[in-house]
Amino acid sequence: MDIEAYCMKCRVKRPVQNPVAEYNAAGRPVTRGVCPECGTALYRMGETPAHADVPKPDVTATPKKIAAKTPKTTAPVSLETVSGPGEAVEAYCVKCRTKRTMDEPRAEYTATGRAGTKGVCPVCGTTLYRPGETAAHAALAKPSAEAAKAARKAASRTRKAPLAATTRAAQVTGKAAPGKTASAGKKGGRAAFSPAASHGHGGRLVIVESPAKARTIGKFLGRGYNVRASIGHVRDLLKSQLSVDVDHDFEPKYRVPNEKKSVVKELTTLAASADQVFLATDPDREGEAIAWHLVEAAKIDPAKVQRVEFHEITNAAIGEAFAHPRDIDMQLVDAQQARRILDRLVGYKVSPILWDKVRSRLSAGRVQTVALRLVVEREREIQAFVPEEYWSLEAELAKQQANGKGKRPSFIAKLIKIGDEKADLKNEADAKAIVDALEGATYRVAKVEQKERRRYPSPPFTTSTLQQDASRRLGFGAKKTMSIAQQLYEGIDIGAGGQVGLITYMRTDSVNVAKQAQEEAREFIGQRYGPTFLPPQPPTYKTRAKGAQEAHEAIRPTAVLREPAVLRDHLSRDQYRLYELIWKRFVASQMNPAILDVTTVDVAAPARYQSRDEMTGQSITLERQATFRATGSIIKFEGFLAVYEVSREKEDSGEEGEGTVLPPLTVDEMLDLLRLIPEQHFTQPPPRYTEATLVKALEEYGIGRPSTYAAIITTIQARGYVEKEDRRLIPTELGFIVCDLLIEYFPDVFDVGFTAQMESELDQIADGERDWVPVVREFYGPFAQRVAAAEATMDKVSLEPEETGELCPQCGKPLIVKFGRFGKFIACSGFPDCRYTTPYLEKIGVACPTCGGDLVERRSKRGRVFYGCANYPTCNFASWQKPLPQPCPTCGGLLTQAGKSKAKCTQCERWVDLDKLEAVAPPPTPPVAETSAA
Repeated sequence: MDIEAYCMKCRVKRPVQNPVAEYNAAGRPVTRGVCPECGTALYRMGETPAHADVPKPDVTATPKKIAAKTPKTTAPVSLETVSGPGEAVEAYCVKCRTKRTMDEPRAEYTATGRAGTKGVCPVCGTTLYRPGETAAHAALAKPSAEAAKAARKAASRTRKAPLAATTRAAQVTGKAAPGKTASAGKKGGRAAFSPAASHGHGGRLVIVESPAKARTIGKFLGRGYNVRASIGHVRDLLKSQLSVDVDHDFEPKYRVPNEKKSVVKELTTLAASADQVFLATDPDREGEAIAWHLVEAAKIDPAKVQRVEFHEITNAAIGEAFAHPRDIDMQLVDAQQARRILDRLVGYKVSPILWDKVRSRLSAGRVQTVALRLVVEREREIQAFVPEEYWSLEAELAKQQANGKGKRPSFIAKLIKIGDEKADLKNEADAKAIVDALEGATYRVAKVEQKERRRYPSPPFTTSTLQQDASRRLGFGAKKTMSIAQQLYEGIDIGAGGQVGLITYMRTDSVNVAKQAQEEAREFIGQRYGPTFLPPQPPTYKTRAKGAQEAHEAIRPTAVLREPAVLRDHLSRDQYRLYELIWKRFVASQMNPAILDVTTVDVAAPARYQSRDEMTGQSITLERQATFRATGSIIKFEGFLAVYEVSREKEDSGEEGEGTVLPPLTVDEMLDLLRLIPEQHFTQPPPRYTEATLVKALEEYGIGRPSTYAAIITTIQARGYVEKEDRRLIPTELGFIVCDLLIEYFPDVFDVGFTAQMESELDQIADGERDWVPVVREFYGPFAQRVAAAEATMDKVSLEPEETGELCPQCGKPLIVKFGRFGKFIACSGFPDCRYTTPYLEKIGVACPTCGGDLVERRSKRGRVFYGCANYPTCNFASWQKPLPQPCPTCGGLLTQAGKSKAKCTQCERWVDLDKLEAVAPPPTPPVAETSAA
């Protein structure tokens, strides 16, 4: 009989390997064993046939029964009795997530007089604790009533006091720590917050954006603080109108959305009765604007409002922030308000033109259209590209051996020069001529150069580099990366450590690292890898992004001692993978560079070959020396590579010859030619953008800011301007049309340089160098004139409907693809006479293993992609993993992709390497059967 149990490491049910049937101390039947995949201990409760041969213990002798029936006046029981034969104390292990029988149990009383038993988990070694009196406590001296009372009072005072701040002086006296001023604000400094101040009748209200962040901060602050979430923005411009008065200094018209009125009402009531209100929104311009909107919407008395800012959600950071509050920085608010108004003006003035001239439900954006322009212009470069033929020539050479015994070491060298000119073989004739000339040539080592090369680590992640690396390594889109990073920042329950933020703030363009974090990392590296991996001084990095703010730290783990492996059981798979990436990149950034031994060998061969005179066209004989070059490099010292290696795009080549070891060679040594390897090539067009490379381009041009990259890319895909195919962004026909129209009529507004200049002006507003109204006015004047010209002169564009090749089952007219509020759908071309519609299903070219219908790509209610049968609900086959067209080589069943290199059969459950599967054409499938009539 197969027994399955849930594996905490694999996060899936596994058959129990080496099962052992037994009864626990409470007399319940259990089966223990190990996971066949990872070796983790498995545990399954319940009786099996194997328990028939196992003697059942006397249930009346279990510790719980004894503890329940033994009066406190029972004669003293020694500590050994607690863990003696047949006796046990069970407690819940937070790591194993199940009850365990304690090893080394010790009965004790706390300072407040409460009885408990402390021990360790026999499986993982975690400390276990079980409250309650046992027989062993009779042998212990119980604290006196007076001492217990005093301890309880002290504990109560500790709970009511705020969390431990970074400096004790700031906690007790309310004064700033030495070397720090009492005010941390940019404008209108405020005295440092004193935790010893009177609570008053209303207490302290803390407002953050998200419930997850509220839970984490609430645990750090403890009693005396009421932490509430605004759940994002509480006030915004009206959606139904422009909401910007262009005739009166662009005064915005804000309102509280209907879905936020209950939240604002509750915050208004709480703020009215609170003594102090702390606004702990995110530490960026948007967070500053949210804090200001909260004050305005909830009508909070400005006299009791304090702004706190922290870049990581940890005990020390929260303490430091609340010890040094400040006023709301209106310069940051103005910069964010100017951005919002500029985007509203562009969107609400240009989008209606697209609705009228092209199609409804389109949009234009100040930044999104520039991103679309980059994608479209790259696609046009690819379309206009004319490939050119060229040839390369390599030689496989070997050392000469006098005795001729054994296999001679060989290596590959590439032709780099003919005479003093670079080798340029334009066609097959050129290649054949030089090959014929070199077939009988002698090959001599002309030069051997050995040198040491250093590879330096990359700086810690910024928002841009995190999105790029998560895309290349993990296959995450920008939106998914930021969503998971937000979860790690706001706080994860890590068991005994409680809920804590695992990374610093994830919207940043800075590579700066706090001194304390560097010291912690250096201590960890020295202990884990040794002093040779530590540079003499902590490394510093310079931000290369155009217009970088550098107001925050880089993205790093809040505690480097929280290694990814330790947190694996507390994180989801995606959370773990992203945290591991951030942790490794940060640790590597604080390590010594890697050292490589690089050997370069030049081999000379005299060549006598026929060529054609360019002037006369006659054939001539040339004698020139051909030079071949081989490069090999091996890692001499790992350095940061022991932790992390930077990923590259496929188009980026790695270190030349890395990992290649050349045989020992000396100058003037003669070599034997084993073979010449001519190869034809064609020049390649520039690659299409991926999400990662588009983010990189936006950052390099100074377009957008860390908080906007993900939204930009998401928008141009959601509008149907760009589609993603094999991770590449490809503009659609609609994308080409919209881009061309907008650039024709608004060449300055949607220009890369102009958009970058606007970002710079917004930065000047944030720094207090400019006022936001003149900036918006300078933009709006010329922009309004171009809007009027576009409305008057832009021609209407007729988009040909995309036909599906199928006929309407109701009226027989062709079915076409249409765009609606929720994306594509299929409808009858005879609308409105015929109102037949059916969902638009993305076929993947694989037949359903259940009914033979088409398998299609679908999305769950939460937006997660899965694959199901088009004949649903008649057929309910579904799979989270993508089905493959190749059949299982063992049983012919359906294979589904499981990772980058593996596939798994849904029928025989065997694993197959993807590179061993032969490409096959998808089998013919019947038409999609799912239909509906509107």
